[in-house]
Amino acid sequence: MASFQVIGGNKLQGDITPQGAKNEALQILSAVVLSSESITIHNIPDIVDVNLLIELLQDMGVKVDRLSRHSCTFNADEIDIDYLASEEFRHKGGKLRGSVMLAGPMLARFKKAYIPKPGGDKIGRRRLDTHIIGFEKLGAKFEYDEQLHFFKLTAPKLQGAYMLLDEPSVTGTANIVMAAVLAEGITTIYNAACEPYLQQLCKMLNRMGAKISGIGSNMVVIEGVATLGGTEHTMLPDMIEVGSFIGLAAMTQSNITIKNAGVQHLGVIPDKFAQMGIKFSIEGDDIVVPEQDKYEVATFLDGGILTIYDHPWPGFTPDLISIMLVVATQAVGSVLIHQKMFESRLFFVDKLIDMGAQIILCDPHRATVIGLGRRYPLRGITMSSPDIRAGQALLIAALSAEGKSTIQNIEQIDRGYQYIDTRLKNLGADITRVG
Repeated sequence: MASFQVIGGNKLQGDITPQGAKNEALQILSAVVLSSESITIHNIPDIVDVNLLIELLQDMGVKVDRLSRHSCTFNADEIDIDYLASEEFRHKGGKLRGSVMLAGPMLARFKKAYIPKPGGDKIGRRRLDTHIIGFEKLGAKFEYDEQLHFFKLTAPKLQGAYMLLDEPSVTGTANIVMAAVLAEGITTIYNAACEPYLQQLCKMLNRMGAKISGIGSNMVVIEGVATLGGTEHTMLPDMIEVGSFIGLAAMTQSNITIKNAGVQHLGVIPDKFAQMGIKFSIEGDDIVVPEQDKYEVATFLDGGILTIYDHPWPGFTPDLISIMLVVATQAVGSVLIHQKMFESRLFFVDKLIDMGAQIILCDPHRATVIGLGRRYPLRGITMSSPDIRAGQALLIAALSAEGKSTIQNIEQIDRGYQYIDTRLKNLGADITRVG
């Protein structure tokens, strides 16, 4: 099992460019199954989860032409539908939560789909109800095999329908949209997710010939069409990486420029880091974070302690809560971190406490962080990465700590961040991959 050995305390310097967006990639790559024509995708992140999905597509019969490490042309004119019922797909798809995104396109084009028990991060309950209920409203029937932990979906035809989602699930909305584009009639999805990545998916589908309106709102209307064509698509920069690099610069007192950050698609992310007292400037599409000795947490107008919580877009993304918690440990002032959506995502704070952070874990969803204002720097320890986002947060903590840290189970970090050790070394970080 590989690990990172990190010598902390170095100030970093230089430019870094965020990778293509992981969460967008899992939707966009699944959508190539909707057409028998060629689709070219650019800015694909070279990470474990995305490469595993591309492998799954190839196993299904999708022809993949690698133009470069970050660009591919896909052609899904000869799909082996029954591969998705195989033991191999159950095993491989079960490692990747993103494999659930193949269900909507398969159901739309081939009228049947299979969903293995979801894999991915162990961050708490991540239910599939929104996906399944949406498919049922379009006319699909499903069976669940309890022994194999496998859903089978079938539909003689899909018929447009009105649906009010019980939660604005990003993957649920995307999956239902991909099923509805080839359904007969009109589908209206109310309380739909409206994240930039979902907007990207809808725009790409429209270029392929779909008829989707309401993009960027919480009511999406889809008029079904008979077939979809090919297109070319470029993915957005990964907003989670952008936020991670802002936090990294502040924690390590570094001068870092985040190039091509996709500023117009970041929503409230820059504002939340500004509330933490982190100074930065936006120059074109770049974010410049200068070296600063300290950053002081803002308080509410009535003097109340700042609360940072996750919320569906345009609220603050849950994927940056772990980063924000780490950044708060060295701020001046206190912060209440409230992770509403996943009940196990704060369970890495024991490692930060071992490093010297002052954190009170109130319950599975809330932690109070008393900022040390650098009076007592974090100290290096040996720790294990429990999930992608906590792993990156612990790496930032290690880079700011005194002494040597060892981060184990870095396969979790590799699932979401491409060449992260090489890219951080280019900024001056002392980080070594072992094993």
